[in-house]
Amino acid sequence: MIDRERMVQEFLELVAIPSLSRRERAFAAAVKERLVALGLEVEEDEAGTAIGGDANNIVAHLPATAPGLPCLMLNAHLDTVTPGENIRAMVDGDRIVSDGTTIVGADCKCGIAVILEALRALREQALAHGGVEVVLTVAEEIGLMGAKHLDWSKTRAKMGYVLDGGETPAKITVAAPYANKINFAVRGRAAHAGVCPEKGLNAIQVAARGLAAMRLGRIDDETTANIGVIRGGQAPNIVPDRCELLGEARSHNEEKLRAQTDHMVKAMQAAARQAGAEVEIDLRRDYNGFRLGPEDPVVALATEALRDLGLEPTLHVGGGGSDANIFNEHGLPSVILSTGAGAVHTTNEYAYIPTMVHSAEWLVAIFRRLETFFG
Repeated sequence: MIDRERMVQEFLELVAIPSLSRRERAFAAAVKERLVALGLEVEEDEAGTAIGGDANNIVAHLPATAPGLPCLMLNAHLDTVTPGENIRAMVDGDRIVSDGTTIVGADCKCGIAVILEALRALREQALAHGGVEVVLTVAEEIGLMGAKHLDWSKTRAKMGYVLDGGETPAKITVAAPYANKINFAVRGRAAHAGVCPEKGLNAIQVAARGLAAMRLGRIDDETTANIGVIRGGQAPNIVPDRCELLGEARSHNEEKLRAQTDHMVKAMQAAARQAGAEVEIDLRRDYNGFRLGPEDPVVALATEALRDLGLEPTLHVGGGGSDANIFNEHGLPSVILSTGAGAVHTTNEYAYIPTMVHSAEWLVAIFRRLETFFG
């Protein structure tokens, strides 16, 4: 069903085009050209303007050949993390790797290559299908920003498959956590550190006391928390009057998320109060969680299609956020499928070709299953 060599060659062409977050324009144009060649009606929304980027989300439609069947969405994101420029990718056995100085772009160009190859197979095999909707988002890596600004008036799908999973074949991610962003700005008092330090109030020290009182890392089997960025101070001889800490908390249980967030806030407030400092807190929901079960049509259809290929699915509970969180929040049931991406966000990243091929076959099998599943 799937042309392995064609998909590998296309992946190599795609990763040669840089697409860092908010700088996806050249890559988006190349992907649009391919979608048009495959017979899709392609349009953009205005997400780029809203987020300060140079490219918008792509929303493309392939008209139904069997109008009674539901429209399915296929999603991947256009952007990659750094270092993601001047990528020199090469095939190494069953893997595609970089030269070790950059990422290879498997996250999420594996997903885009899989979608394009599956669309070609649909056309070449003249398979009957309902409408196919391809949604390719910008700036996913920096906070799901493209999905958050998607123009929903352009969408028609009833359920979706997010091609943004890892290298393990036959894995369906059916759940992901809720997440809060928690940013602290501790304000102390500046003074000369050598002449009159007693006149100052060290904001970094106050922040450190608050941080030390926080439970972080793996809180329980549903909950995690982290402080990932600390910024403060001007020079070694100045008592710092400001310190910023950027953090997050995640949980599959909203009550546990509230409890962990409250704990982190109270720890920093107590440290500031004890020292006579002030603290500003920016607390906001980053995205909502979701959980789907084997009985949900989007999961059941993928499962039946996988069994047609002779495999049983692994239903996975994820710990990260993806566009699937946003789609589910908007009432579009969506799960994440494997794509072949391994060691992502590192210079050891690779694309595992057998999983890429399998995932494209899986998508085709999903479309083959539509008529019996919904008939």
